[in-house]
Amino acid sequence: MPQNSEVFECTRCGTKSSIYPLRNNCLKCGGILQYNLNLPQKGAIKFSGPLTFWRYKQLLPRVSHMISLGEGGTPLHKADRLAKTMGFTRLYMKDETRNPTNSYRDRAAALMTSYALDSGAEALVCATNGNMGASLAAYAAKAELTSHVLVPKVVDVGKLAQMIAYDAVIEETGDIVDDAIQKASALAKETGWYQATAELNPLVVEAQKTISYEIFEQFEVPQWVIVSMGSGGTIYSLWKGFRELKELGLTKSLPRMVGVQTEGCAPIVNTLTKESAPTTCNPSTRALAILVGEPLQSELAIKAIQESKGLAVTVSDTDILAAELQVAKLEGVFAEPASAATVAALQKLKGDQISSDASVVCLITGSGLKATDVLQALTKKQKTAGLGLAVSTKQKILKILSERDTYGYDLWKQLGRIMTRAAVYQHLNELADRGLVVGYEEKDKKFFRITERGRKVLAAFDEIQLLM
Repeated sequence: MPQNSEVFECTRCGTKSSIYPLRNNCLKCGGILQYNLNLPQKGAIKFSGPLTFWRYKQLLPRVSHMISLGEGGTPLHKADRLAKTMGFTRLYMKDETRNPTNSYRDRAAALMTSYALDSGAEALVCATNGNMGASLAAYAAKAELTSHVLVPKVVDVGKLAQMIAYDAVIEETGDIVDDAIQKASALAKETGWYQATAELNPLVVEAQKTISYEIFEQFEVPQWVIVSMGSGGTIYSLWKGFRELKELGLTKSLPRMVGVQTEGCAPIVNTLTKESAPTTCNPSTRALAILVGEPLQSELAIKAIQESKGLAVTVSDTDILAAELQVAKLEGVFAEPASAATVAALQKLKGDQISSDASVVCLITGSGLKATDVLQALTKKQKTAGLGLAVSTKQKILKILSERDTYGYDLWKQLGRIMTRAAVYQHLNELADRGLVVGYEEKDKKFFRITERGRKVLAAFDEIQLLM
């Protein structure tokens, strides 16, 4: 079991209390509790061993069991092509998609399942938008624990598939994750199940702060760190990590933190900018991982942004999708929408707020393969591209026929034999149905001729291309 030197400390009033029983809020003022690990004196810490999550165990709550699937040690990707396109010189992406279940939540799942085993738990309960549930289900399976996962109606199917594969007990609760969190809190009290909801367990912040430790060891302390915000705990986790590095004497500098939310659901940003928040969050946003109406850790997020003299910004779904495709195309990293929002935010802040020569790290929290809305958008784009190909083929046929009449086999050869002859005849039949070409028999072959209407359509095609 963890040692008695570890205590809870309220982030609001500073009151210290025992870590038993595990809880999230201060009994005195209701503020959020965090672990106070009595950091060693400056110069006393020296990291050793492979670059993995458990490399930093001396700065984590102590556990006897150490459940691991190989989490941590994720790449800090220098995004040169993306940086050049966006007009920056020192842009990095912390790629948490490389974790075992493809998200940063594996760090928290490793620590919580380890702690749960130490506590003698047999089952865990977790309310989640997706990534935390997928991670917890995997690590619970490894630890031979039962995982009960509560999800809202709208959840990425890719994440749900992971939970099912890892044999989680899944229950749909409410429209957004806020409803599921309330039920998870009640279930933990009623059943005694270990509370593994990210917003209700202080271990999560401790686990996620190791991302900052890794960034420091892989690079240095950047000038800016951009993080998407749902409940608000993640941005505070990274801020706490950097702050501890300074307290340990390992660095003299701290980054400025940027928190990002979607335009349709931005309660934390609205609080910071003193704008009135909408009464509901838009459940159709692509960034489902940060769709939280009443963020329980908003005061932590605000604390991180204000203490670091950082910024808070919203981005649109259109900007998120554009950033997602750009990151994949230029850097080979397929990020989920909530992650791509950090790149969209950087584009928005370029110039007056963030200079082009600043060192910037964007946190990529999870893989786009989990986000079905993105896959649907890409499929739609692919269908549009297919439509464009069909139009292009018909334009080529009209171009050939504008020069001379010919027959199907000759058209097939002139088109480069890139499709079947049956497909060529299908295009010809469709053109004929629209009155753009006509067919006639000559020398036992069916020839085709462009009509006057077909010539006008071809001219229109050419005019459009001149404007593109």
